[in-house]
Amino acid sequence: MKPRPQSLTGGSNYFEDFNVGDVYEHARGKTVGEIDNVLITNLVMNTAQGHFNEHLMERSPFKHRITFGGVTASLVIGLAMQDTGENALMELGLNKVRFKTPVLHGDTLYAFSEVLEKRDSARPDAGEVVFRHWGLNQRDQLVFEAERRVMVKRRGATESA
Repeated sequence: MKPRPQSLTGGSNYFEDFNVGDVYEHARGKTVGEIDNVLITNLVMNTAQGHFNEHLMERSPFKHRITFGGVTASLVIGLAMQDTGENALMELGLNKVRFKTPVLHGDTLYAFSEVLEKRDSARPDAGEVVFRHWGLNQRDQLVFEAERRVMVKRRGATESA
């Protein structure tokens, strides 16, 4: 892994501020609670036993219920958004999604991002940035990674429809 510069939190997150190869450690972490997993998992009707049945999971290699991958992805990308999405005009894609290590209730997640690509867009007020986002737990285990393509506002441009 490359050296981790400080977070971008603030005004330095326009299209021009991102450079291919930049790596960011985002400022916040989030401890996964019961409500994070169970409420959302219920709302989307993901009834997999691994998310709901503590009794069954006690006999599994994980020993506890595991967090729904959609929750893990949302938390990691959400932790990165203050730096990578503040000036986003449009989400263009989420690819190469991988869940590497199960997340349990009580795990704390931290987010990191790398700028993979930058290119002009059809809009004069924005450009496209491709980020690789990944999340680590408190044991520095990789729990999630994905590539996200975003249309990001150019500095000084006014938003247009």
